[in-house]
Amino acid sequence: MFESPMHWLIVLAIVLIFFGGKRIPEIMKGFGEGIRSFKEGMSGTSQTPAAPPVQTAAPAPQPSEEKK
Repeated sequence: MFESPMHWLIVLAIVLIFFGGKRIPEIMKGFGEGIRSFKEGMSGTSQTPAAPPVQTAAPAPQPSEEKK
């Protein structure tokens, strides 16, 4: 189907027209993360990020508004 380098240049030009040069890295990053997630799902191992620590201290009291 795409046997000559000219075909690949045409496909690249069309992709650049549709998405622009700034969005292509974002799309490729999302594509890579999707592949990584798929591989982790297939292997059955997942590394979930640790939950942020829970604060047990009471919130600071709010200063009361003064009436004029």
